[in-house]
Amino acid sequence: MSSNNHDLAALIRTIPDYPKPGIQFRDVSTLLLDGPAFRTAIDRLAATFDPDQIDLIAGIEARGFIVAAALSYALSKGKLILRKPGKLPGERVGMDYALEYGMDRIELHIGAVQPGQRVLLVDDLIATGGTALAAVRLLRGEGAVIDQARFLVDLPDLGGTERLLASGVKAHALTSFAGD
Repeated sequence: MSSNNHDLAALIRTIPDYPKPGIQFRDVSTLLLDGPAFRTAIDRLAATFDPDQIDLIAGIEARGFIVAAALSYALSKGKLILRKPGKLPGERVGMDYALEYGMDRIELHIGAVQPGQRVLLVDDLIATGGTALAAVRLLRGEGAVIDQARFLVDLPDLGGTERLLASGVKAHALTSFAGD
C-alpha cells in the first residue's frame, strides 16, 4: 500500500470476531458510504493498469461487483460477473473452491468471455486467495487471458497475493492490513 492511500484505509471499518471468533473482518461498506472517497478509490485503482491492455473487467460476487462496475464505467470496459451457484439464468460453467471455513463455487455464463480476451479480475478484498484463484482458473478455462487483479484491501499475512503471483497473476491492492 502506498502512503497516499492511508486516507482510504482510515475509512475501512474493522469488525472483530466476524464471521467467527478470531477473524478481523475488514468492511469496505464504510468506504463506499463516502462518495468522494469511493470515487478516489476507483480513480486510484484505474491508475494502476493500462486500460488498453484490458478487454473486460470481472467482478466477484458480491462486493467485487461494486468495484468492477465502477471501474468498467470509468474506463468504458465491459463487465463480466462471477456469481455464486444458482444466480445465473443461462448456461453456465463453474469452479468449486475451498474457503477458510467451507466450500463454495463461482460461475459465469458460457460464452460471456471469448478466447483471448484480456480480463482484469476485481474484488473488494484478497485474503487467502481461494476465491480469486478459483476465478482465475474458471476464466482461463474459458480461454481468457488473465494476468492482473485489483483489490481495495489486501490481508498480506493470509498469502492470497503471493498465491495469485505464483499462478501468474500480478495483484495490487490500494490498502493492506497486516496481522489479519
